[in-house]
Formats: sequence, C-alpha cells, structure tokens
Amino acid sequence: MLAVLSDKHGQFALHLLPTDGSDGRMIKNVFHPCWDAKWSPDGQWIALEAEAAASDRNIYLVPVNRPRKGAKVNTLQIPLNAEHPAWSPDSKFLAFSGDAQRGEWHDIGLFNVETGEISWVNESAGDDTQPAWSRSGQTIGWIHSEGAQTSFQFRKKDGSVVEKKVGAGVHSFPQFKAEDVILLYEDPSHPCDLWMMGLEDDSIQQLTNSLPEGLGEFPHPEEVWYAGMDGAKIPALLYRGTGKAVVNIHGGPNWHIQFSWQPFIAHMVSRGWTVLAPNYRGSTGYGKAWQNASRYDMGGVDTDDCAAGAKYLKENGLGDKIAVTGRSHGGFLTMSCLTRYPDLWAAGSAIVPFLNWLKSHKDSREDLQHWNIENMGDPEDNRELWISHSPYFFLDKVNAPVQMISGGHDPRCPASDAIEARDKLVELGKEVEFLLYADEGHSFLKIENIVDSEEKCVAFLARALERS
Repeated sequence: MLAVLSDKHGQFALHLLPTDGSDGRMIKNVFHPCWDAKWSPDGQWIALEAEAAASDRNIYLVPVNRPRKGAKVNTLQIPLNAEHPAWSPDSKFLAFSGDAQRGEWHDIGLFNVETGEISWVNESAGDDTQPAWSRSGQTIGWIHSEGAQTSFQFRKKDGSVVEKKVGAGVHSFPQFKAEDVILLYEDPSHPCDLWMMGLEDDSIQQLTNSLPEGLGEFPHPEEVWYAGMDGAKIPALLYRGTGKAVVNIHGGPNWHIQFSWQPFIAHMVSRGWTVLAPNYRGSTGYGKAWQNASRYDMGGVDTDDCAAGAKYLKENGLGDKIAVTGRSHGGFLTMSCLTRYPDLWAAGSAIVPFLNWLKSHKDSREDLQHWNIENMGDPEDNRELWISHSPYFFLDKVNAPVQMISGGHDPRCPASDAIEARDKLVELGKEVEFLLYADEGHSFLKIENIVDSEEKCVAFLARALERS
C-alpha cells in the first residue's frame, strides 16, 4: 500500500493506493493543501503535513485501520506550526519541527502517540528542522539554522545537545547509519554532495564528489545588513565584484538564500559584477515575525527591501549601474521593482514570474489559490490591494529593458500572465524580450533548458550593464 497525495478532488489530500493496481481511496481530506505523508513503522498511522493559516503548517495523525478521525498535532494553547514529521522506530513518538516558544523559532518536538502529550527536545534561537531518528531510537538529530549557515545537532536520550558541521555551509536531510549520520552538504565552493559524520568522534567523510577538477576558485559571499526604506535592517548575502551590480532576488517567498552552491551567481561575479541577494521581509531563517512581515503586503514591503539593496550598493560604491533579476516570487518582485522604483535599474530579468495577482490566481491550481488567499486575503474583498500590488497595472512606469522567461506548463506562475504583460509592454513602446520554454513547468527540469535560460538571462543583463 502506498500513501500518496493527490488533488483528484481539488485540494491535495491523503489517498491509499494498493500496489496490486486496484483502485485507491481517499482516507483524509483536511481541506487545506497537503505537503507530506509519513507512515509509522508499524503501519498503523500516517502523519500528514498540511498548510494552515498564513505560511504555517499543521500535522495530522491519520489512523489507517481505525475510524477515519485525524488527531491534529497541536495543543489547546499554542498553534505549533508543525512540519517535517519523523517517526521513532517503535512508532510511539512522532518528532516534528514546530513553534515551542509562541513566536519566533522552530524547535524539535516529540508527540507521544499514546498520551497525546508533547515534549521538547530543545529550545534555542535559530530554526531547528528536519528531525531524524537513529535506528536504535536512542538518538534524535536535526538541522540547526542561524541566518546564512546551518549545522547538524543531535541529542542522545537524557543527554545534552551536541553540534557538528562539515563546514560553514548548508546541511540538509540527515539520515542515520547506525549511530553515524549521512547528510547533504553544500557551500559556495562545493555543490551538494553526500557526507558522513561520526557522532562518537570527529570523523567527516565525503561520500560523493560532484565537482569536476579544474574549475578554479568560486566566490564566497559575506552576510551583510543594510537599511531598508523604513530603517529596518535587511539581511543579505553580498558577493563583491569590481564594477556593475545585480540584485538577485530569491523565490518563495518562504525561503532564504544561504551559504549554498550558486553557480549562476558565481558566473555573474566572474564577470566582475557585484551581486546582492537580499533576504527581504517574507523570507524564512530570521524568525517568524520576519517571515510574516509581508503578509497582506506582498509586492509592497518586500519590494521596498529589494530596492533598498540597490541604494545600498550605490551609496557604498559597489555599482554605478544596477540590474535586477529573480525567479518565481523573485520574478514577481523583479517586475515590482521595475514599476515601483523605475529609476534605480539598468535592466530587469524576471524568471517564471507572475505580474497580475488576479489573473495568476484565477489561472492557478486550487491548492495554490489557498496560499494566495491566506497571504493576500480574498481577491474580491481585497481587490484594490491585489491590483495595487500587481506590477501588470503599472507597466507604463517601466524605464529599463525587460526580459521575461516562462515555462509553458507552469501551474504556479502561468506563462499566460507574462505573455499578456509582454503584449502590454510592446503596446507601450517598452523594450521587452520574452522567452518561452514550452516543455517546462515552474522549475525547469531539462539541463539544456536550465543552461540556455541562464545564459540568455546573463547575456540580456550584460547588454545593459556593460554597454558604454
């Protein structure tokens, strides 16, 4: 039997699918989009992770061979924003990442299946996510994140918290081998590879090697904080170059750029460009208040934070000409920057963007519409807000050349949105280039399309930045 998430009935819900090819059945619909499902080792429960309010998550425990009644992993007092379910080997406990402190940070909690009680493995500043159990069940580990870098932490039963790291980069997806841990690790100099760390000693072993020899040194960023338009301090990664500059905006928005492998940015720096990658309000990694600071204002305060990055570059002599680029929500913010702050930019390249909240919402899947409503309100009740935060309605303000790159099968940021914007820019007499990869979705999967799109993005930016 497989546990699968399917949107057969609209929202993604939990289904059981027999491996003999017979018909499956839905066993739990929480009427919110679901993201993950994990069997308990004894096969009696499935932990179901689903969206809740804003960007929060909840976990439901769904009995497989009992009455169809789910028990939410929550307490009466605290909405735990629970995610990343991980079962203990004996199926008696469910580890998860959740909010133990009524606010800022994720910690690792343990849900006792028999009693319904929750205890906390740790409480610390920084986010603790992706819990994993040792095979004996005596040790639990997790990823600890503080700003731009992470580490692996673990705790043996009744012991104290111990921290280990491969380097000053990004660790993820830990799994135990006996009492050692295997995880993924990357940093600005190394692409993602498998590593093994000994928990009883200081041994660290690289298990795979994805970096060909002879590629030379890769640039390392520094984590900086600059003043936003309202004086708030905005965290960002700064790659110092020698001439022109690019503000590179991450997607999500519930994500953040870290000390990770970024070949696209490395290439831009190799051309002598300075690159600033802001973790604008709405990003994860800097506390829940920061993550929720753009709720009902997406395209507002987050745009201001990115534009303030351009001003920071100019004021510090890091770029006389500045372009902007970004992917997904970063593509949306690229277009917002070009319409709200048109005089700051030499050019803008928006990758798989949306530009019109109303049109993009109408053309998106139902589960994606749920997130829009949670974070921007109902499109009819808040129509003026949705219009005021849609760059499509302000394309007449654009002063710089625009490039838009879309996937033909994108369910999240439909290409039709960018096509309509392209047509309007042409009608307005603006300089615009549109590229459609008809066989791609939101995340490009074919390596030839990934390389081609990134090369064309850089070439477009270079024409504006490097022209005399």
